[in-house]
Amino acid sequence: MTESHFLFSEDKPLKWGVIGCGSVAEKKSVPAYQKTSGFEVHSVMRRDAQKAEDYAKRHHIPNWTTDAKSVIDNPDIDAIYIATPPDTHKLYALQVAAAGKPCCIEKPMAPNYKDSLEIYHAFETKDIPLFVAYYRRSLPRFLKVKQWLDEKQIGEVRHIHWQKTQPPNEFDLSGKYNWRTDKIVAPGGYFDDLASHGLDLFTFLLGDIEEAHGVATNQQGLYSAYDAIAGSWLHSNGTTSEGVWNFGTQNRVDKVELLGSEGTITFSVLDEAPVELKNAAGHQVLEIPHPEHVQQHHVENIRDHFLGKSKHPSLGKSALHTSWVMDRILGVI
Repeated sequence: MTESHFLFSEDKPLKWGVIGCGSVAEKKSVPAYQKTSGFEVHSVMRRDAQKAEDYAKRHHIPNWTTDAKSVIDNPDIDAIYIATPPDTHKLYALQVAAAGKPCCIEKPMAPNYKDSLEIYHAFETKDIPLFVAYYRRSLPRFLKVKQWLDEKQIGEVRHIHWQKTQPPNEFDLSGKYNWRTDKIVAPGGYFDDLASHGLDLFTFLLGDIEEAHGVATNQQGLYSAYDAIAGSWLHSNGTTSEGVWNFGTQNRVDKVELLGSEGTITFSVLDEAPVELKNAAGHQVLEIPHPEHVQQHHVENIRDHFLGKSKHPSLGKSALHTSWVMDRILGVI
């Protein structure tokens, strides 16, 4: 089976089934699928019937269910988007691979590298397209950073420093359950949810990571997952890198500095902030807004991948590499 098997026309749109329709699917992702020409969202699934029906009605989606398998095996559905918490990604992804359908999985691909590898092999052995929602690879803001790097605007990149810190939020302090800080679902806590975006982006900008190390602990005792992580890594091009992710500090900071032989580039991975370039030619500060639905370009790139127009920047192989880097920093492997 080759990817040409999944080509489609706008006269016969490719129909998506969505597994999980929580907060990410509300604005970031599913509306992007609906607004992409050639795509149609045919059905959504959520375990809570009332919430599934409400979501389908509000988003004008014709079908809803509480049974994921019925969506995956539905012959009218061509492709599946998995938007559940990470601990169920493998369960559903392996079912999608068995059904022989293309899939996009929310990031991270799975809670650990081992599960991510199993997912990757399931699709790779059948030559079925697998995408992972590291959508920052498709956003204009970060494509501008990549352009500056490709143009050698700061010469050779020598070092990356990323600080992502913030105080605990009211939900953390309340003691209420949050899957993002449950070590069974997300061992690294907010690191899994947030740092994965940056680590994946850095490999997109500067190439694969050859070595990665780190330390992780829980300093506050507010939840079971880690809340303080520090790491270092080495890119294949020789760039050294370091990051600190701490979710118990006084101030919120999200700042990346790319230090080059002839200048610096500064930006935020997660916050709405300008991208800045400083070199001998001067100081540029660019405000590059995200689209209304932040996954819009990511989804359009999926369509173009199916049509053979371009290769999608976030496939299973690159997401698998990110899972490996994360586990190395957390000391799992």
